[in-house]
Amino acid sequence: MGVLALLWGSTFLWIKLALNHGLSPLHITVIRCALGAGVLLALSYAARKRLPRDRTTWLQLVVAAFFCNALPFFLFSVGQRTVDSGVAGALNATTPLWSLMIGVAIGTERGLRPVRAAGLLLGFAGTLLIFAPWQRTVLLSWGALALLGAAASYAVAFAYMGRTLTGKSTAPLALSAAQLVTATGLSALALPAGGPLLVPLTVTAVVAVAVLGIFCTGFTFYLNYRLIADEGPTNAATVGYLLPVVSVALGALVLGEKVGLRVVAGMVVVLVGVGMTQWRKRTPTPLAPEGPTPAVLAPRPTEP
Repeated sequence: MGVLALLWGSTFLWIKLALNHGLSPLHITVIRCALGAGVLLALSYAARKRLPRDRTTWLQLVVAAFFCNALPFFLFSVGQRTVDSGVAGALNATTPLWSLMIGVAIGTERGLRPVRAAGLLLGFAGTLLIFAPWQRTVLLSWGALALLGAAASYAVAFAYMGRTLTGKSTAPLALSAAQLVTATGLSALALPAGGPLLVPLTVTAVVAVAVLGIFCTGFTFYLNYRLIADEGPTNAATVGYLLPVVSVALGALVLGEKVGLRVVAGMVVVLVGVGMTQWRKRTPTPLAPEGPTPAVLAPRPTEP
């Protein structure tokens, strides 16, 4: 989860750089999916993991690829045209809450513990403290609605993938590769409507979309699949709370950005909330009896 948050925490930066240097939201979506698919296909081949071959799994991958990749990637790129990264981060952090509501609705969160529920709400409160979206005036814009739709789309995808795709005989690495290949095909179908590039590509745009596709999509998507399989959809979605913590910390350490008391308090609240969602009550292991275990004597056969 930490590695996933570290890589995903820089996603908004690379999207913004690509948008500012000539790439459209649709072009970013297609290139991002294609590069991520290439990385995972290469890893699957190296690990000798075969892609799924049955028709049912591929049909399920079409649904998962639409809600987890093609649609949210496009909506995030559209939203960040008019919304700054602070509001984008706060809206992205609604994914765990969407995931919780969907889980309750479909019955996968019946055993929700109070500590875990409180951790989900606390993590979102910490994200609000970090970004203070109430200080912005774009919360009711079309860009903000697009970002909110992307966060909800991720939650739908996590629930669907957890119920239909994880736990199968196909390895998570091969499944994630197949899903990004499917997402590339889905997003490429819309290219004729996107039109050609209006300006020539710059080095910054190429580097931004390359990092976005290879590291922030390819490697992270495999980690995300493993997280859904190991921890469940809602717990996997809580990584969204860690993204602002990572982005703020990197800004302070690398760029020398100032971090106020409110932001530090928000980061602490987020970490506590995420810790609460991962808390599990341990069942005490019964102690073994001291000394040698007494032998069980077999009954003597009855004499004739």
